[in-house]
Amino acid sequence: MNSTQISNQRATRIPGAETVDMKLEVVVIPVSDIDRAKGFYQRLGWRLDADLTTGDGSRVVQFTPHGSPCSIHLRQRDHGSPGGVSAGTWLIVSDIEAARKELVGRGVDVSGVFHFAPDQKRPVPGRDPQGGSYRSFASFGDPDGNSWLLQEIVTRLPGRGFGMDLPTLTDLLREAEQHHGEYEPTAPKHHWSLFYAAYIVAREQGQTPAEAAGAGIRQVEGLAREG
Repeated sequence: MNSTQISNQRATRIPGAETVDMKLEVVVIPVSDIDRAKGFYQRLGWRLDADLTTGDGSRVVQFTPHGSPCSIHLRQRDHGSPGGVSAGTWLIVSDIEAARKELVGRGVDVSGVFHFAPDQKRPVPGRDPQGGSYRSFASFGDPDGNSWLLQEIVTRLPGRGFGMDLPTLTDLLREAEQHHGEYEPTAPKHHWSLFYAAYIVAREQGQTPAEAAGAGIRQVEGLAREG
């Protein structure tokens, strides 16, 4: 196969199929002793996002390496609980139905959308009744049995960062513009990009707008002192 054929294959799209963002954000790591593993990753200095028991009875500890858009789940299943859903790699989507529709349109065998109810250990068909973020799922596998899980997130929990899609980035730029405008009259001479870059990185790392503005100010004034 020559380079032109490869290029043409890459350019081929399935007619009528939409393109939905699917962000690779979680990789599940199986562990034999979850507390020992938790201690190890804490020593690495990774951010501890959560330590919780899920609806299927398994314990999940989530860490995010500094500056990484992808997190890990340490998972040790409760052997006394029923099966439930376990997936090795998670894809985050903003619209679970649209994402599932696209995959089906591409010939993928995808489960129906499901959620977990507080009083049941097994998946319940349908989206989360309240439409809450983090609560609606669908799953599929590849020919070798590797599992993928779609999780719908519309609004993220504090400190969990953002999905870098166009609307989110637009909102962050507007935030940065507002805080930069408040700071600019008293700021040393600088290029606006110094403040904006530090602001957006801080917000992506889970800092509040006020904290992000502080990061922008430190970036500008630190470079001003060096100059």
